[in-house]
This record gives sequence, structure tokens and C-alpha cells, in this order.
Amino acid sequence: MIPTRFHFAVTHLSALVTAALILSTTTRAEEVTVVFGDPTPAPTDTTPKADGLNIPFGVDFDPQGDLLTAEYIGGRVFRLLPSGELEHLAGTGEKGYSGDGGPAVMATFNAIHNLAMRPNGDIFLSDHVNHVVRRIDAQSGKISTFAGTGKGGFSGDGGPADQAQFNVVMCVTFSPDGKQMIIADLSNRRIRSIDMKSGIITTLAGSGEKGVPQDGQPALESPLVDPRAAAMDTKGNLYIVERNGNALRVVRPSGKIETVAGTGKRGDKEGPALQAQFAEPKHLAIDEAGNVFIADDMNHTIRKYDPAKKTLTTVLGKGVFKLNRPHGVTIRGDELYVTDSYHHRILKMPLP
Repeated sequence: MIPTRFHFAVTHLSALVTAALILSTTTRAEEVTVVFGDPTPAPTDTTPKADGLNIPFGVDFDPQGDLLTAEYIGGRVFRLLPSGELEHLAGTGEKGYSGDGGPAVMATFNAIHNLAMRPNGDIFLSDHVNHVVRRIDAQSGKISTFAGTGKGGFSGDGGPADQAQFNVVMCVTFSPDGKQMIIADLSNRRIRSIDMKSGIITTLAGSGEKGVPQDGQPALESPLVDPRAAAMDTKGNLYIVERNGNALRVVRPSGKIETVAGTGKRGDKEGPALQAQFAEPKHLAIDEAGNVFIADDMNHTIRKYDPAKKTLTTVLGKGVFKLNRPHGVTIRGDELYVTDSYHHRILKMPLP
């Protein structure tokens, strides 16, 4: 089946080509471009427009440089074309777990949390209430289950990922070299990895117990609170963001874990990272310099952890330009892309 393309109203398209807002915050001048969506949404209006996105969470880019986004509530995946059209790639909009082996546009999902691209154009989705990772084949447009059995549980380490069990797949990313898929297995309180050549799954962090890990302890023997997302930098540091843990943790290449930002208590304090606070952070992305950008959901901000300075600052959301529960963040070149989820739009800004 040929993917569907939708033409959107001029009011939306004008945002794509003209909405560059120069604003001021406490830290720097922001240059924020509304890539898609309403440039000036009402602060309390969370109702999606009929011809717009419905709470987008994930954002990434295909090999051609076109932006892709996945809806959490809307249950669909779109590609934003240079023409301003949205190309409907996957999802009927209904909740379910169906469609494997057929066209992705006829498939159903149950709360897509994010997506990640392979260099060949294959799309991987965290179909999180279904406890699986789904894959859209770039050539055929067909969908399949890549990892997980569809039943919540914990099993499979050391074996094929498609026979393993997860318990709420929250986030999928790839290591910088593309050799590992990294999965935040939320209710199992583990970060797991799939070798993309062999298909074998292992655990990288988390004992399965709930708790705050002690600095310097082996990550595999340590508890976690609720790992929502994980990403690896070019040096092999595995960063983990915990929503109710209100913290950013890292697993060093040595396998030892430590907390690098957040006190564990909810708040919005900035400054020295271990004295700073989050309010239910949800997702993260890492730039080439190793800086970690975090979607701080209930603070309605984007935060930056600088590992050299060991500081946590706010780079978007505290100035005139307001966000409403941002979730997805990704980096392309020298720009940071953000899903301003409950404003049903996508933004970009220069990396601060």
C-alpha cells in the first residue's frame, strides 16, 4: 500500500518556512523555529487540530534528512516532506497490536513512545504498552515485531531478542557505532541491549530491584527507580534518565554506575548538577561534545547537562517561548529538535 500524504492548512505550513522566534531567557538568546504546528498555541489548549499531530513523542531523521515523528496518543507515524506534506507511514490511529507482515499503515500500536532510524531507512518503534519493539522495513513498508513476545515479563537474556520478554518498552536508541540497540525496559527496571548483527539480547544495567543505585557499584547489580530512556555517547558512557527518580545516571565503560545530575527530589533548581533538580524527565539526546539534553516533562523545559562543568542548566522553556510537556529530543548536526508534545508541534533550535 502506498503511504498516504496529507496537505495541511497554510496556517500550519507557514510555521515550517517562516516561524523563527528570537526570544530571551536567563541563560542565552534562543532562536526557536517551529518546524511543524501552531507558532502561538494557547498555553492551556491541549486539543489537537484535526489536520495536525496528536501528541507527538518521538522524533528522528531518515537517511534523506526528512524528519519523522511518532504520535503517543494518535498512534501514527509520519514523515515531514520538504514540500510541507506529512506522509503517513504507519498506524491506523486505533489502539491494538496487529498488522505484522502487512503494510505498516494498516498496523495498530498501543502508545508509541519513541522511534529510532537505521542508516538503511528501517524504522524501529517502542510500542510500549504492547511490550515490544516494532520494525518498519524501508523497502517494503511492511511491519514486523523485532523484539519481544507481546507478553509482559522478563526473560530471554543470552538468546534471540524476538523470543525475549519486556515489561513496558519505553525507549529505543542506537549506540553511536550502530552496533547495539539500547532499550529502556521500564517495569523490569533494566537497560537492555540487542546486538544488531546476532540479534542476541543482554542487560547492561539494573538488577530488577527498585531503588537508588550507589555510586561506583556494578550497574548489573544495582537497582534503578524507573529508567525511562537511555543513550550512549561516543566514549561508551551510557546515560539513563529516571522519571520518578528525578535523576540522570551514567554507566561508565567500566560497568560502574553513578548519579551525575539531580537530587532525587522534584524541583527545577539549576547549577551544580548534583544539587540541581528535575521534575519527571522523560527523554534525552547527546551531542558530539558529550553534552546531554533532557526533556524535563513536568518542568516544561529542556535541560542541558554539561559533563565537563558538571552543571545542569535550562536551555528552552523558561523564557517567552513556553513548552507544554516536551518529550522527544534528538540532535541533527548543530541543531536540537524537540517534540513540544501537548502543543502538538515540533521545534528546532541551535545547539546551545
